[in-house]
Amino acid sequence: MGARKRESAEALKTAKKALAIAKLNDCPTSPRKMRLVADQIRGIEVEKALAILKFSPKEASIRLEKLLLSAIANWQAKNEGSNLEEAGLIVREVSVDSGRMLKRIQAAPQGRAHRVRKRSNHVTLIVGIKS
Repeated sequence: MGARKRESAEALKTAKKALAIAKLNDCPTSPRKMRLVADQIRGIEVEKALAILKFSPKEASIRLEKLLLSAIANWQAKNEGSNLEEAGLIVREVSVDSGRMLKRIQAAPQGRAHRVRKRSNHVTLIVGIKS
């Protein structure tokens, strides 16, 4: 490995150490409802984001709160000597993608049937140090 490649690999390694990722796959909530809650915490400090999620009346906030706590735990596992309060963590990125869709049929009048799409989503949450 050349010197330039080694230096860039070291830079990437230190940049990744400052970030922690948590993923939630196949969450049985529609992506539209989850994005409403995710937009509230994007770019906010972790403590404030936890407070927002705790007191939000939406059901998606319960799942996002659990995911945020998981991302914080992942960050603490990476940076064992660091203190959480002194680090100044923020929610760097929250992305909500559409997951698989269960297709069901609901009875309709006159012998017809309507299709019901039960949507799910994938959430990726990245926590990092304030830059």
